Formats: sequence, structure tokens, C-alpha cells
Amino acid sequence: MLELSILGFLAEEPLHGYELKERIKALSGHVRPVSDGALYPAINRLVAAGLLDQRTEEGASAAPRRVLSLTEQGRAELLERLRGPKQAEITDHVRFNTVLAFLRHLDDPAEQAAVLRRRLDFLEAPASFFYRQGEPVRAEEAGDLFREGMLRVARATGKAEREWLREAIGTLSRAASRRTPASAR
Repeated sequence: MLELSILGFLAEEPLHGYELKERIKALSGHVRPVSDGALYPAINRLVAAGLLDQRTEEGASAAPRRVLSLTEQGRAELLERLRGPKQAEITDHVRFNTVLAFLRHLDDPAEQAAVLRRRLDFLEAPASFFYRQGEPVRAEEAGDLFREGMLRVARATGKAEREWLREAIGTLSRAASRRTPASAR
């Protein structure tokens, strides 16, 4: 997800490492902090793979800064990752939010909707944090104030997310149908 964040933020504008780290931290740092020991090796891997360009420019009142930008190959890689997120990027809430943060870079509403449908399908499958005899435990059956709280909050946020996903998929589907020529329908 770190690489996706790097590619996504640099698709918006060139940034130097510190700016990039601050944007990644704002996106998911409160849940999954990013360290210099993870960020800079990831940047170096992406530069070596030809996905990023780097140039040095004078710092305002400091040492010269390394400015990073996305290459055409990097843009293609970003779009490919957005078109086909890994299953963990669909099922893990924080990872999915990272995908959502950059999904607008896909130009095709049908492709955007397909990613959202995968998340909706995942959320509609019965699930729980806790199971009894192989069956998901509902909040009302938790028998524990704190587990009940976890389950109630998860149910409420899941309901809100499913509602938004359905609305967004509808909006994107209508947009996709307007883009399709009448002869192709």
C-alpha cells in the first residue's frame, strides 16, 4: 500500500520526500505509520523500476531537495494497480481507503464501479469478529459489553459503507452507459 500511496500522490503533482511522507501520514499514518526506513527504500525501488523520476532542486533555506515525479510507466502501473486491487486491498478497510483515495485516476467509470462492486460483494457476505459453532455472532448475542460495542459499531459502519457503495456504483454505471455509444449497447 505504501507504493500505491507513493504512485497515487505523485500522479497529482511532483513532491519531495518530506511532503510525500506527510501526505501518506495524513491518509493512513494514524493507523499504519510510515517510517523513513520504509518510505525511502520504497521510493528507491520505484525509481530503479523506472516508475519515478527524481531531480534535485535548491532548498528554500536548507540543503538541496530530491523532487519526485511519476513517469509514464509509473502512471501505467498506478492504473493497473487500481484496476485490479489485490484481495487484501478489497477486504482490509485501511488498504481499501488507500485504493479509494486514488480511484479517481481511472478514467473509466465502469472500471471504477467494478472495484467498488468487489468491495460491496465482500461486505455483503456474513461476517463477524467472533464466531460460535462456525456461525457469526451478532451484537445482541455477544454476551459481553465490549464485544457487543465492537459488533454494533462494525454493523453501523458497514451499513453506511454499503449504502454509499450502492449509490456510487449507480452513479458510475449511469456515467458508463452515457459514455457507451448507442450502437455498442
